[in-house]
Amino acid sequence: MSIDTAKQEALELLKKLISTPRTSRNESAAADIIRQDIIAHGYNVERTDNNILCKSHYYNPGKPAFLLNSHIDTVKPVASWTRDPFNPQIENGRLYGLGSNDAGASLVSLLQTFYLIDRNPNSLNLIFLATAQEEVGGAEGMRKMASMLPPLEVALVGEPTGMQPAIAEKGLLVLDMGIHGKSGHAARDEGINAIYRAEDVIRFIREYRFDKISPLLGPVRMTVTVINAGTQHNVVPDLCTLTVDIRGNEYYTNEEIFGTLRRELPEWCDIKARSMDLNSSGIDSSHPLIRRAVSLGLKPFGSPTLSDQALLECPSFKMGPGMSSRSHSADEFIMIDELSEAIPTYLSLLDPV
Repeated sequence: MSIDTAKQEALELLKKLISTPRTSRNESAAADIIRQDIIAHGYNVERTDNNILCKSHYYNPGKPAFLLNSHIDTVKPVASWTRDPFNPQIENGRLYGLGSNDAGASLVSLLQTFYLIDRNPNSLNLIFLATAQEEVGGAEGMRKMASMLPPLEVALVGEPTGMQPAIAEKGLLVLDMGIHGKSGHAARDEGINAIYRAEDVIRFIREYRFDKISPLLGPVRMTVTVINAGTQHNVVPDLCTLTVDIRGNEYYTNEEIFGTLRRELPEWCDIKARSMDLNSSGIDSSHPLIRRAVSLGLKPFGSPTLSDQALLECPSFKMGPGMSSRSHSADEFIMIDELSEAIPTYLSLLDPV
């Protein structure tokens, strides 16, 4: 198969995926399409729920593997779409459709790259994995698959990065806080208003600074995103709940961030973490793959957004066609040129390593 043929197959497969609704937890039909494509190229497929895995013809179980991964699913289309999100349309060099940019273009480009590299024996011990439920961090996506994978030497995760290597990725820690007060009648000077106490907590979250600032990821960022309190106008509220979104850098684990907040906040503020496992992830800038990327003129950077690589324990980086700013937006698109250039760039980076 030539590179030109691979480019055309990638485009056609992406159009087929766009035509198939595949929002998180509803990826079955799209997983069928990917599975059928891989079988048509002469491979055996391992399917777990809606996750599709295939190994190189030359796969050696005694060697650490190189993972190529991207996700099948999409978010739900927002109300402001002016087009049919499930009707792939090409206009002015753009392919419109839900999931075209995030992360369909990366998915089909990595799959074609897998086929091309695997034509002959090579130094890579390749595994291709298309995962489900990435957009919701679901239990039946990478959370399940990570423990089922063989030992990995490195992973390349396909996400829209402008085909530049994101060698560091911020972690995610979501906290639910309960600020407790004491109820009373609003007409009298009684009770302890939990909303007023929450003001102090919100101010702390807004102003607190962790000492270590990453050259790639910047500081740890904390943002209050949800607040709820009160039952009726004449009752002093005794509970105010907050949700806090925290994006950590590589200098702090989620456990360390949680511990710091637990020590700093007063006892009337309960804190619960939804998950501790989405820590900052990445790969050392001295890794041979990253040195090669730099030699090709690519520019490593740090990404503020989360991906499935957060669930992998091996060195990993994100790289794929498209731009993160288009993700989850109305009238999402991928440039045809971006899709066309992705496969040759992946090949230049990976074949041969």
